[in-house]
Amino acid sequence: MNQVLIVVGDATETVDTLYPYYRLQEDDFVPVVAAPEKRRYRMVLHEIPQGWEVSREFEGYTIQADIAFRDVRPEAYLGLFIPGGRAPEYLRYHADLLRITRFFFETNRPVGCVCHGIEIPAAAGVLEGRRMATVPKCQLDLEAVGGIFVNDPCVVDGNLVSGRTYHDHGRYIGPWIQLLKAARAQAQRG
Repeated sequence: MNQVLIVVGDATETVDTLYPYYRLQEDDFVPVVAAPEKRRYRMVLHEIPQGWEVSREFEGYTIQADIAFRDVRPEAYLGLFIPGGRAPEYLRYHADLLRITRFFFETNRPVGCVCHGIEIPAAAGVLEGRRMATVPKCQLDLEAVGGIFVNDPCVVDGNLVSGRTYHDHGRYIGPWIQLLKAARAQAQRG
C-alpha cells in the first residue's frame, strides 16, 4: 500500500496541490489525483497583494486527474490530501468524495488538509471536536460543524494534519508524511 489520494477540481490552488504531489514522490509514495471526472483540471494561484485585504486569483497550471471519485475504492489508498482554492466550495457537494473522506476518518488513515480544503471534511461531518488549522476566513466553516480553529502553521489531531495556507506547507506537510510512513510500515508488517 503506497498510493495517496490528492483531491482536485477546477480552481484547486496550484501550490497547495503540487507541493504535496511532488513531496510524496520524494518518500516513494505514489500520488493519485482524484476528481469528479478523469480529465485535465485548471488550477489557480491565490495571493493577497500588498494593500489588499482579500485574495487575488491568477490562472495556474493544469493537472490530469488519474481517477474519478466514483471509481475510487478508498481502502486501496494509504492517505488523503485535500488542497484549498475555490474547488472545495464546489466539490463538497459530491457524494462520492464525501464517502471517500468519511472512510479516511473512520479508518484513522492520514489526512492532510489546507486552506479552503476544510470545506470538504466539514461537509462530510467528520470534524466535530477536532482541532484544525485553516485560513482564518474559513474559521466559521470549521466551528459551524463543531471543530476547533487553531491559528498555527501546523496542527496535528490524531490522523488529521492541517495548515492555514500554502505558506505553511514547509511546516505541516512533513508531519503528515511521517504519519504516512508510519501507516505504510504498519501495513507492511500486516
